[in-house]
Amino acid sequence: MNSTIDNPTQHTEPTTRVPRLQVEALAKTYGTGPKSVEVIENLSFSVNAGEMVCIVGPSGVGKTTLLKCLAGLHSCSGGSMKIDGKVVSGPPAEMALVFQDYSRSLMPWLTVEKNLRLPLRHLRLPATEVSARVEAALAEVGLSHAAKRYPWQLSGGMQQRVAIARALAYRPEILIMDEPFASVDAQTRFELEDLCLKIRDELGMTILLVTHDIDEAVYLSDRIVAIGHKPATVLEVMDVDLPRSRNQITTRALPEFSEQRTKVLSLIREAQV
Repeated sequence: MNSTIDNPTQHTEPTTRVPRLQVEALAKTYGTGPKSVEVIENLSFSVNAGEMVCIVGPSGVGKTTLLKCLAGLHSCSGGSMKIDGKVVSGPPAEMALVFQDYSRSLMPWLTVEKNLRLPLRHLRLPATEVSARVEAALAEVGLSHAAKRYPWQLSGGMQQRVAIARALAYRPEILIMDEPFASVDAQTRFELEDLCLKIRDELGMTILLVTHDIDEAVYLSDRIVAIGHKPATVLEVMDVDLPRSRNQITTRALPEFSEQRTKVLSLIREAQV
């Protein structure tokens, strides 16, 4: 039985470098006529394979709406999304989503193991493959010992690890996360941030994460997409000039960390004026 999670990038050898995810002139408007509300306007950015990109912006700017459009949960009013250069519509098979509120995304009457098995049903995999995926995903997030427990028997941080493991068991090429650490305490937040970096580094997974926490965005990101205004547009896409190997203490103490945080904060505040 294979107990490791495949690196989704190892099966693809493109002859030219194209972004894993390309968002072009995305727009989203709710309603029609004089009462319509334009939430997103002409928003474009890209995410390369194996990259961690964070989207930051003020509360209510449309970050969650953007992720729901990318995940196919909301229809777009304009623009397009490409995965590996191919236009996609509807929920992309290559993508998995981790929600902010783990208490609503996990089924409390199912064990941890069965929560992971649930979304794999429609893939119609052999039973041995399903078991291998579940085993590997739980091991990746450090929850092998909790397979037979129920979500309500776990701490908040452990429940969010289950939600992440469920996404990993699906073996997506792109993992998108909507403020996944907003509901946990500070120490657990640090642990989950480091888990995301571990997933990026060990699995080569492409991760797009929305957060309102600028320090978190700087710590996690290879690049940051700052959005602002109403309707939301891209203010700037910034490279994060920090060592790729991160540490909660030493990385946050670097002068470059403070400089990047100040730059992002200033950009967002200026857009609110």
